[in-house]
Amino acid sequence: MTLTADSKKRVVLPGAAPGDVFACKQKGPELILRRVHRAVPQRKETKADILKAIRNWKSVPNIRWEELRKITREP
Repeated sequence: MTLTADSKKRVVLPGAAPGDVFACKQKGPELILRRVHRAVPQRKETKADILKAIRNWKSVPNIRWEELRKITREP
């Protein structure tokens, strides 16, 4: 297999995915690439997950809007 670098010294590796990290070692005229880390695709949060996180957030007081208005407004 022959790979060619572009003008920015980039080479496309078959089997590599975006986010993969490789260690590069030079032995004489050869370069040896070894995969160190493969990025795990993160699951996109749904609207239900986000609303559940907001409800469980400790900093949000669990009081009704009318009570909050009475507390924060001057008489």
